[in-house]
Amino acid sequence: MKKIATGLSLFFLLASCNSKTFKNNKITAKTTTIDSSITTTPAIDSTIAPYKKKLLSEINKVLTTSSKKLVRTDGELQSSLGNLMADMCYDIANPIFREKTGKNIDFAMFNYGGIRAGLPEGNITNRHAFELMPFENSLVVAELSGKKIEELVSYFIAGAKAHPLSKNIQLELQGSAYTLHIQGKPFDPNKTYTVLTSDYLQGGGDRMDFFKNPVQLTLLDYKVRDAIIKYFKSVTTLTPQLDQRVVVKN
Repeated sequence: MKKIATGLSLFFLLASCNSKTFKNNKITAKTTTIDSSITTTPAIDSTIAPYKKKLLSEINKVLTTSSKKLVRTDGELQSSLGNLMADMCYDIANPIFREKTGKNIDFAMFNYGGIRAGLPEGNITNRHAFELMPFENSLVVAELSGKKIEELVSYFIAGAKAHPLSKNIQLELQGSAYTLHIQGKPFDPNKTYTVLTSDYLQGGGDRMDFFKNPVQLTLLDYKVRDAIIKYFKSVTTLTPQLDQRVVVKN
């Protein structure tokens, strides 16, 4: 028994002598700029070639076609591209919102500056969808009071820009006066309205402060770009037009 105790004591003594505590005294980092100064090698090229081929195949995949070139500057306070942007986001988002809440979205509004590129006549690919919406913005629905809808219209008039509005809205302007219909009915300042937009704008982006502090905010967990791609895949040809959603009378 004495030998066993002596052996155990020796074991723990040796173990404690071999135990070391390490402490990190310094962390260093180096920034490497990835630009044309970095030269490639055959080994690197052969490694990335399969991934590059697959990526190019995906980005250049044709989703739909357009009957004409679409831009944000072909109308007064509306545009063919802006109309398309608002309408396709509405069409994709409304079923999601209805499933979550049992209600429909009243209309959609986005910002003129959020349209980052036009669409060509002919084939429309994934690349065009990414160029149109390069940001990671998500779709949200803000329930706004009648007062905030009035602020929205005042913002639209004062800015004099073709901010995308969906087909569910009819706004007739004459000087500083206006008449507004939503879902085919006259605007009621005592009601609340559900408005589809992006999380960026709902947070006050582009000074759209009327989206802040809504009566209710519903997150759809759906990227704007994903809605665009899904819509492109769902139609054979894009045929947006200028219409009566915004009318300017002299």
